[in-house]
Order: sequence, then structure tokens, then C-alpha cells
Amino acid sequence: MRRRRSLSDEENRLWADVARSVLPLPGRARPAPAKPAAEPPAATEVPSRKVVPIAAVPPPPKAAPPLAPLERRMVRALARGQTRAEGTLDLHGLTQAEAHQRLLGFLRRGQAAGHGLVLVVTGRGRDGQEGRGVLRRMVPLWLGAPDLRGLVLGFQEAGTRQGGAGALYVRLRRLRT
Repeated sequence: MRRRRSLSDEENRLWADVARSVLPLPGRARPAPAKPAAEPPAATEVPSRKVVPIAAVPPPPKAAPPLAPLERRMVRALARGQTRAEGTLDLHGLTQAEAHQRLLGFLRRGQAAGHGLVLVVTGRGRDGQEGRGVLRRMVPLWLGAPDLRGLVLGFQEAGTRQGGAGALYVRLRRLRT
């Protein structure tokens, strides 16, 4: 990269303005002013351009609240049978579209009823093989989607007594009144 040997006239003017606004350190004299720069050349007329107003940009959408894991205390109470889910939804045998609609309606009704924790049973899929349960893969994605964050506080795989890998505990947000 090549270094420039001198500043342009405009840069010299800017530097002079900055230097005038700075107070010297105690015991030092103010430096001598730089020689005045030549007058800038007369501005040539530039053909006018059509000015297009910038459209008002809408503010960015409000960020979805983050998901939170279930508290350790609650997980322990669920495992011991001291706490139970306040509602259960079984999605066995449904298509993705049917399951998504039922899940959405179930979560809305649960939130409206004041439920804090519900159980969603997806099933493990055919033969219990990994990757074959479509709803088992899709329901966590739906629960983590921004459009459901207003309903869902967090979710976690259920304990073995409640369905294990084929079910999810879903923590619901409280309705704000």
C-alpha cells in the first residue's frame, strides 16, 4: 500500500478546524495556525436528479421470547409422580397438517385455561426406529418456531412413565391480562 505524501486542501481545512478547537497542554503554547488554504474552486452546476423519497421503513418485528428449559425441581417432581401434566394431547395416527392444527388449538386452550404444563404424545414412529417418526421430529420444530413462542415457555422429552422419547412435556406461558 502506497503512502500519500500530503493532505488534500479539504483535509487541511478539516485539520485546522480540529486543531483550533483543542486546548494545548499546560505549559505549552498553541501551535501557529496553518497557512490558509486556497479558496475551493467554484462549484460547477450538476444536472439535478429526481429525488425519490425513502419510504418509511417499518420497525423490525418484535423478537420472539427465548425458550427456557424445564426447571430441575419440576423435572424431579414429574419423575417421582408428585406433579402431573394438566392436559394431554395424543397425536398418534394424524397427518402433519392435522397434528399441527390440533397442537396449536390444544396449546391455545391450555393457555386460556391457565395450565402451566401439558403433555404432548407424538409416538416413537414405526418400529421405534430412529428417524422414522415424522411427528416425533416435527413437533419440537413447531414448538420452537417463533409463531408459537407466545404460547410455549419451553419443552423437554417426557419421562419414561409418561412416554419417554415419544412424548414431550410442554411448559405454557401465562396469559397476560
